[in-house]
Amino acid sequence: MRPSAVRLLNILVPVKRAVDYSVKIRVNPQQTGVDLNVKHSMNPFDEIGVEEAVRLRERHKDQVKSIKAVTIGPPKAIEILRSALAMGADSSIHVEIPENSPALEPLAVAKTLREIIKRQKEGVDVVILGKQAIDDDLGVTGQMLAGLLGWSQATFASKVEIDHAKKEALVTREIDGGGEEVRCRLPVIITTDLRLNEPRYASLPNIMKAKKKPVEKFTPEDLGIDYTPRLETLKVTEPPKRVGGSKVANVDELVTKLKEAGITVA
Repeated sequence: MRPSAVRLLNILVPVKRAVDYSVKIRVNPQQTGVDLNVKHSMNPFDEIGVEEAVRLRERHKDQVKSIKAVTIGPPKAIEILRSALAMGADSSIHVEIPENSPALEPLAVAKTLREIIKRQKEGVDVVILGKQAIDDDLGVTGQMLAGLLGWSQATFASKVEIDHAKKEALVTREIDGGGEEVRCRLPVIITTDLRLNEPRYASLPNIMKAKKKPVEKFTPEDLGIDYTPRLETLKVTEPPKRVGGSKVANVDELVTKLKEAGITVA
């Protein structure tokens, strides 16, 4: 009797539309958040995730069946999916929300991704997403998703290797003391660090091909997800401008100036 073939890997890459890293951030006049009427692009950490998924397919060739990008955002977020498709993703999913919707919270994003994964008929073996988004810097979506699914997780990845035969991932993590290697059983959630790779630029032919690749659309209602915020932002203000320092001639003058500033030693 011939052994059954090992199932090919399906990779899911969540990507987020965020304010471009080169834009100077300003608080909006209502002081409810930052001004969003500026240039947006793919969250850089998610871009690294797309690149790593494509590199895994290049290294393992016939072992990766599909790479699918997914985003949650307004109609303009389709541009981010097109970027992921131009880099090498095969297809994509757009969970569309109204243009002026409140900022999504990580738990709602994780629950959405869980529902998306459940609906994939061929299953998902690896989820690769950025360790954080540069707009809110929360860095918890990947961990929440792993908890909801009960899957293995490897965060802050600087190197990823997949052993298809053993159904394992060997991930080097960035930690304070250097690097830590963890071995995870598939399926696995991996969050990317900056040193994992340098994303490629999409070529013009691939940009044109991306326009023909499929984009499946959902609404929050289709997935049964409530995006009502659990947290309330009271006020957002810019930090006070730094004031230049001054030099003192001796310790006595330093103590005097500290007392004048209301700083005393207990």
